[in-house]
Amino acid sequence: MNWINRYVDQPLLQGAARLLRTWHGLTGQRPDALDPAWNLVAAAFLMIASMLFMQGEVLMLCQGGLIALALPSAWRLVKLGTANANYSVHDYKALRASAISKRENEWALRMAVVVGSALLPFTHIADDSVTASFMLGASVWFALIAPLRFYLAAAEPPTPDEGDRFVRSALGSAA
Repeated sequence: MNWINRYVDQPLLQGAARLLRTWHGLTGQRPDALDPAWNLVAAAFLMIASMLFMQGEVLMLCQGGLIALALPSAWRLVKLGTANANYSVHDYKALRASAISKRENEWALRMAVVVGSALLPFTHIADDSVTASFMLGASVWFALIAPLRFYLAAAEPPTPDEGDRFVRSALGSAA
């Protein structure tokens, strides 16, 4: 178990923290906006892929399902954008406390999600093409969304000044 924690879980947590810092530094957006933004990008990718491989009623069903999966993320981004776009020390402390709690309490759940997302795309065997397409799409969706969501929630958030546009322009970087 120590090996899994050292060579799988910790590198993934560090990668998620680096991703949050990069997102916050490049965009200046709140770090908790990365998860819904990634969900929308993944939904758009799957919508484009479904248009290449499906047609007719199956395509419309797939597109409707992807839109239904993308709506909560779009709504969350709208709420984050209108409520409080600033990322303050108070927000940092709240995100950090939540991340520490999730890091300590959800280790086994994160490991189950990583293993499940790695194996699930290979289990879409079905008799008809509609069911096989649905299972493949659901498996790819899960593999794209679930591990990132769990690791972003447990990663150390960036400090508020890492994405401050005034600090970045003072350091000579493009804002």
